[in-house]
Amino acid sequence: MAALELNGQQSLNHVDISIHGNHSLPHGQCQEGEAEDFDYSKRGQWLRAATLGANDGLVSIASLMMGVGAVKEDITAMILAGFAGLVAGACSMAIGEFVSVYTQLDIELAQMKRDNRRRDSTENEKLPNPFQAAIASALSFALGAMIPLLAAAFIREHKVRLGVIVATSSLALLAFGGLGAVLGRTPVGRSCARVLVGGWMAMAITFGLTRLIGATGL
Repeated sequence: MAALELNGQQSLNHVDISIHGNHSLPHGQCQEGEAEDFDYSKRGQWLRAATLGANDGLVSIASLMMGVGAVKEDITAMILAGFAGLVAGACSMAIGEFVSVYTQLDIELAQMKRDNRRRDSTENEKLPNPFQAAIASALSFALGAMIPLLAAAFIREHKVRLGVIVATSSLALLAFGGLGAVLGRTPVGRSCARVLVGGWMAMAITFGLTRLIGATGL
């Protein structure tokens, strides 16, 4: 009996401890690690194109409409000028981006030819797409340009219309600047301030110079 009790105590005191790798981290820590490892510079090219197109469309058309509003109170003239600017600007952005990206594509293909490299599926994915870039630039420009157009389309009072264009454009600039900063993991306040001040300067300069030229009767 004493031997049985001794064996039972030894079996109870014997504990197997298995050590596994660090495969059971909490879900939140795994996500944080993946976020830290992500290279946000990869977003730079398409983020730059999208942000530039939207901001360019918004600032260009808002400034154009402010310039027309500086010398004319007719809402039809302002809307037509803004719409013409939207079409012309979208086409200009698409053509410019197509030519620029196609030039970059030719340079990279020529370099691959000099290095005697074959184009495999991985290489094709890394090469720039001029058609995709042109469409994205045109759409982003049109998206930004539609904001001041829609804001002014239904307001008959001239001064109120100008104020609404400035206010709506300012809010949109803040939104675009904040979105770009969040996606690129850059300081939000600095990005918003930079975009907003630039938009204000463009609208103010266009309004002031157009009003000055209109007052001289040229």
